[in-house]
Amino acid sequence: MTDKEALRTDLARLAEQDQALQLPRLDADLCWSLGCTLREAALAQGVAVTIELRIAGHTVFFHAMPGTTPSQADWARRKRNTVELLAQSSYQVGRQLALDGSSLEAKMGLPTRDYASHGGGLPLKVGGVLLGSATVSGLPQRDDHNLLVAALAPFCGVDPSAIALP
Repeated sequence: MTDKEALRTDLARLAEQDQALQLPRLDADLCWSLGCTLREAALAQGVAVTIELRIAGHTVFFHAMPGTTPSQADWARRKRNTVELLAQSSYQVGRQLALDGSSLEAKMGLPTRDYASHGGGLPLKVGGVLLGSATVSGLPQRDDHNLLVAALAPFCGVDPSAIALP
């Protein structure tokens, strides 16, 4: 499989994820549960990540696990900015830009200091409407993305293995 074919395969699955990962509701209690689920999943994998969940621009859950660094919180902020602006996963944005041979800065004039098109940020949607964001940082970008999808899918009534990246 060529690099472009791999990008297209990922983008098709990422579009499926975007459609499937629709929450029945979004509130602080759900975010607390999701944040704790993400923390437990990271602990089970023996990895340290920074986790941020937001609703309508307000941080409602933040946890920097022991072993993380302040730069991971900054990466989470940059990924979150991308998700909240474009209403897509930061990994989907990055994969599309890679296919196009472009960047957020070249395409939209967005500074890399404030926006990142790396995996680890997901939109939190109800009925197709962006209401918040979930972000993790600390792993390779595909792993950050997969951690989020695996944790969020059950909250959306979706089997994570049915929408996992190949």
